[in-house]
Amino acid sequence: MVSRVIPVQAFDLVVFGGTGDLAKRKILPSLFRRFVAGQMPRDAFVIGVARSELDTKSYQDLVMSSLKEFEPELVASAELEIFIKQIKYVQIDAQGDFGWSDLADKVRKDAIQAFYFSVSPSLFGQLAEKLYKYSIASQSSRIVLEKPFGRDLSSARALNAVLKEHFSEDQIYRIDHYLGKETVQNLMAVRFGNMLFEPLWNSQYIDHIQVTVAESVGVEGRGSYYDQAGAMRDMIQNHLMQLLCLIAMEPPAKFSPDAVRDEKLKVIRALDPVNSSDIVRGQYSNSGSDKSYFDAVGNPSSKTESFIALKVQISNWRWAGTPFYLRTGKKLKARCSEIAVVFKETPHSIFGPDAGSHRNALVIRLQPDEGMTMDLTIKEPGPGGMRLIDVPLDMTFAEALGPEVDAIPDAYERLIMDVIRGNQTLFMRGDEVEAAWSWTDPVIDQWVSKGSKPSKYDPGSSGPEDSLMLMHKDGRKWREIS
Repeated sequence: MVSRVIPVQAFDLVVFGGTGDLAKRKILPSLFRRFVAGQMPRDAFVIGVARSELDTKSYQDLVMSSLKEFEPELVASAELEIFIKQIKYVQIDAQGDFGWSDLADKVRKDAIQAFYFSVSPSLFGQLAEKLYKYSIASQSSRIVLEKPFGRDLSSARALNAVLKEHFSEDQIYRIDHYLGKETVQNLMAVRFGNMLFEPLWNSQYIDHIQVTVAESVGVEGRGSYYDQAGAMRDMIQNHLMQLLCLIAMEPPAKFSPDAVRDEKLKVIRALDPVNSSDIVRGQYSNSGSDKSYFDAVGNPSSKTESFIALKVQISNWRWAGTPFYLRTGKKLKARCSEIAVVFKETPHSIFGPDAGSHRNALVIRLQPDEGMTMDLTIKEPGPGGMRLIDVPLDMTFAEALGPEVDAIPDAYERLIMDVIRGNQTLFMRGDEVEAAWSWTDPVIDQWVSKGSKPSKYDPGSSGPEDSLMLMHKDGRKWREIS
């Protein structure tokens, strides 16, 4: 396999929040990797924008330090000095008028313009207004927004309305890095590029689907934000919702932005309301040297969940009767993100009752060790009768693709380059965001109105015991988090 790198056109990428953690950990290293790969041209520029009193040279030093920390294997590259020279800096008051004229002088009119809002969502509207007021952005400019896209339906609508005062929908890129993962996109390739799966991809053959996004770390330095959001707002409403849409959507007419997003929107609108009996919330306790959730967020009376599991139903012809089980949480036993499509048992076993229960499962692993496995039932080798066992057909990318897997771009690399290309396929549309909140808000309202508290669970576990019962009562069980 030979990777193809197609260079993009010259661009100016303005990163608001250019000294922040996301810029240092993800945005700038991703751009550097694309530069080394030959995709970012040498007439492209990155303009960091923040409140810090820096000049371009001191900001370049900051970028250099970040790259040495987060991309140590690449900093010896001869390309580093060239890349650093393509970095600029402007000090700006986002809520005032200081610095905006300087930014207007630095952003070229004859290059693609992209503005990355790596700041608090409360500043999105003000930044959009300033870009318009100082004639910095044009009708072909793009703006990139990090989640959260509101905290409920009303705030999401308000945010969309403010942005659309100055930017059209085809200029707005709402980024969800999960959609940039190689395996997530491979899910679409597996479904729609192989005749093998699509005829079976429905309630007639699929028993249930599990989506798990488990984290081994706690809320860490995000305590103040996380305690206002919780796992439902922080993960289910966006990341897991997007995975659910890709699994469940109908084949789009073509692989184009609006065709794909139209089908995803249909899935969200077909979601049934969730019964309170199909919701399990949890909050990690303390264990040894591990802080409890209360300690991490500094709020001993918090009712915010750090874990949530849901049973979700989709009311359409393809999926009626097939449950989707979603779970996500912090301080669990391992870091693991996967989708498991569990097929039904054969209608009749010719091997007798001793053969046991066996089901095929297609498992798409997003992290770590990206890849896919297909669990098949075979005869156990050796004499002594027909004993059946389940074995995986393994396509771990690192093993199947060899050295080429190292060239697979990180999610942020792919998504930033898609912004420059003007390709919105992997970005959320405004009506999609609002539809997701329309479904999410009533779920949250159920426990808010009751004042219920999350169940406790031990750090390093699989979550609260109630989450196991969520599936046990249906005669099913969660896959191990590993």
